[in-house]
Amino acid sequence: MRFLKSKTTNPYFNIATEEYLLKNFNHDFFFLYINEPSIIVGKHQNTMAEINVPFTIENNLKVVRRLSGGGTVFHDAGNLNYCFIQNGKEGFLVDFKKYTQPILNTLQNIGVNAYLRGKSDLVIDDLKFSGNAEHVYRKKILHHGTLLFDSELSKLNEAIKTDWSKFDDKAVRSTRSKVTNICSHLKSPLGIKQFRDKVFEEVQSNNTDFEEYILTESDFIEIEKLIANKYQTWDWNFGYSPKYKLAQSIDIDGKILSSKIEIDKGVIVRAKLLINNTENNVLNSLSTLLINEKHAHESLFSLVDGFLKQFPEVQFTTKNIIQALF
Repeated sequence: MRFLKSKTTNPYFNIATEEYLLKNFNHDFFFLYINEPSIIVGKHQNTMAEINVPFTIENNLKVVRRLSGGGTVFHDAGNLNYCFIQNGKEGFLVDFKKYTQPILNTLQNIGVNAYLRGKSDLVIDDLKFSGNAEHVYRKKILHHGTLLFDSELSKLNEAIKTDWSKFDDKAVRSTRSKVTNICSHLKSPLGIKQFRDKVFEEVQSNNTDFEEYILTESDFIEIEKLIANKYQTWDWNFGYSPKYKLAQSIDIDGKILSSKIEIDKGVIVRAKLLINNTENNVLNSLSTLLINEKHAHESLFSLVDGFLKQFPEVQFTTKNIIQALF
């Protein structure tokens, strides 16, 4: 087995590296990395339904869709991510117990009684600290998981705080669980890098052929291509979402602005904006203008703002419209 310890906290790079290692090598790999504050969504999820859009923008959080299924997770400097990539026999690849056991062993060794709950959650005192997901590629498995060590839980909860009731789709929904940090259960102080080393030592102890793999210049080139063509693109991170509808209403000084939009492959295909459940000439024109536009916050803000400047007398603002559209 080869191992890598990432030297970057760039989530685009680290998530792309997982796919690159999975699809371009015959070796088994163990990969450890820590990302800067970011939101990582599952492959089959509706990104807009999983993230707190205003909070994401205000905090400049990167949003990245990963290769595996499962729910949305929050990464920051207090969260350690681990990844196993292994060859195996078809039909025997998926095994959450096998790949989470080294983590549980590490925690037991430092006096923390953690266990696997259900299929993929690791918990302490029934509080979740690790979500895990897997992806099968040919006769290989990619298993990766989060390890909340000293994460900012208030930001975690806010980043993925959403109102699913306004969305109508067939996407995979995240299961929200009460979470905890590993550091809160330690008998002796330990830093995240020390914890990372203990996880590494546990995996190493069970692999006699453990040796470091250092990414080459050509590896970096290919990973950067994958980032540019996939992991840093709006089409993958947002546009890949299943078809969905969004309907909601907001109060503007006692008047109700309501929206109904349909999005397919990230593009608005139908839109209707009403004020007090009544049509309005300006809103009708704006609704038409929205058709065939990406359901993307930045571009829609510019479009709506430019449009409304023609009508200074209207009682709603760009901010109102954008709030109704997201």
